[in-house]
Amino acid sequence: MGRVPADRLPKTYYMMGDRLETSNSGWWTSGFYPGTLFYLYEFSHDSALVREAKDRLKLLEKEQYNKGTHDLGFMMYCSYGNALKTLGNPEYKQVLLNSAASLSTRFNPKVGCIRSWDSKPWKYPVIIDNMMNLELLFWATEASGDSSYYKIAVTHANTTMKNHFRPDYSSYHVIDYDTATGDVLAKKTAQGYADSSAWARGQSWGYTVIR
Repeated sequence: MGRVPADRLPKTYYMMGDRLETSNSGWWTSGFYPGTLFYLYEFSHDSALVREAKDRLKLLEKEQYNKGTHDLGFMMYCSYGNALKTLGNPEYKQVLLNSAASLSTRFNPKVGCIRSWDSKPWKYPVIIDNMMNLELLFWATEASGDSSYYKIAVTHANTTMKNHFRPDYSSYHVIDYDTATGDVLAKKTAQGYADSSAWARGQSWGYTVIR
């Protein structure tokens, strides 16, 4: 805790060289650190962990309005979601609802999915990782009574099951869609070995939610 700069969040620790890599609040793993601190507090009841977690939440607060990323589930539900469960602060609930609303703006009903990246050369890329961000939307319907979040999450999951998975149940990493027709343009990878292979981390994320 003492080695992380006040305006940053830990990203990676390199044991060789004892080096810490950090990120800003917009990085997709930014919510993992405060979320983990709340888990540790539940186990240890060490108040220092809560103080640290609450300080780091302040860095993430602005991301509730971030409509430029599909990773708000990772960023906000892993952090503010655990904070709400641990402390019950109603302000955290509103942050999460705002985050769900921001994430929903990336949904295209023609495609039936939440868009992943905004970068070229993709037309409308959807990555298997997106499945892990649906938990925020399911929670938002339960917390608000607004079923639109649930419908987006279920539609995204159904479209993913239809197009991301092969007959042997392995998954593609990236599916690129035509926004006008909703048709699949390409089935690719961005981090896996090949387009035809299964990217292990994404494969596990997809099955975690589907099951």
